[in-house]
Amino acid sequence: MEEGINIGQAARATGISAKMIRYYEDSGLIGPVARTDAGYRLYSPRDIHTLGFIKRSRDMGFSVERIGELLALWKDHSRHSADVKRMASEHIQVLRERIDQLQEMVQTVQALVDCCAGDGRPDCPILRDIETGVPLHGPATPTTFGQAAAGKRKHT
Repeated sequence: MEEGINIGQAARATGISAKMIRYYEDSGLIGPVARTDAGYRLYSPRDIHTLGFIKRSRDMGFSVERIGELLALWKDHSRHSADVKRMASEHIQVLRERIDQLQEMVQTVQALVDCCAGDGRPDCPILRDIETGVPLHGPATPTTFGQAAAGKRKHT
């Protein structure tokens, strides 16, 4: 007799899409699961527990590679908590760098929004900046695409 739940039920139980569950299986985060005679996946309570661990790790922003390392530590009952703490501390630094990058993006977009009249005219500094890569303020450091686009632009 086959025991377990199908992928749709596993998706509902874990909050992970069926597509991502298949990806996690293909990437080795969860081992090969049991299959029915017809080839359908069957997820055991242990598989669901592992998927929950993966989801929580993803919710914390860990990469798939790091989740693999965390899973290995989780399954290793002779692990050292110092190893887990080191990984978590490294992840904090990664998150802080992402936060800094996001704050820079907010500042850039806010500056563009502040420079845009937002009226009926077609001129838009937001689109011009995205097109050319030339910042509104400071030295012009256009991207390769921006240089080509700037040469074609009509100066007024």
